[in-house]
Amino acid sequence: MLGKKLVTAQKRGETRALCLGLGMVACSTMMYFFIGITIVPFYTKSVWTTETMCKVLKANIMDKVLCPNSKGSEDEDIFPYPCLQVWVNLTASGQEVMLYQTEDTLERNPKCSYVPGKSENSKEAKARIETIASNFKKYQTFPCYYDPGGTQTNVILSRLYPPKGLLFAFLWPTLMFTGGCLIIVLVKISQYVSVLSARQ
Repeated sequence: MLGKKLVTAQKRGETRALCLGLGMVACSTMMYFFIGITIVPFYTKSVWTTETMCKVLKANIMDKVLCPNSKGSEDEDIFPYPCLQVWVNLTASGQEVMLYQTEDTLERNPKCSYVPGKSENSKEAKARIETIASNFKKYQTFPCYYDPGGTQTNVILSRLYPPKGLLFAFLWPTLMFTGGCLIIVLVKISQYVSVLSARQ
């Protein structure tokens, strides 16, 4: 009687462990799919792949422009912000080019090097832009990214999804997938050993 209860408990534990392993594999597969349709296209689309050094030539705050990230929203959400333009000397080619914060900055407003975030208001944006301009004047030389193919003549300060970031995004689903497969293999080994023991 006790032996039957132990066998039943063992089978329940194996079933739960097997469901856990299959669930981990399924979740990791969904995470792979999500990363594949969201992050990977942005990474492959970016042409600013080569890192070099940039030297600031001028950092000017121009006239105010309307915040482009509030398109389609109510009028009170639209606010003007100072347009910061940063021009740098590209070490790789010696050209004078315009610097943008990320790839997204160029798409949102090609006239400005920095575009405020959606959560910022007019005062916060003005203060941040003035701080960024003073930092560029203070730190003249810094690493930046350019397009080695020459499709884009401008440069960006940082990539939205660098290679390390992409690897980090794939790290967690890979660990979950490996853990799920390991659980399934251990359960199958346990079942195989149980069958051999019963035969003997």
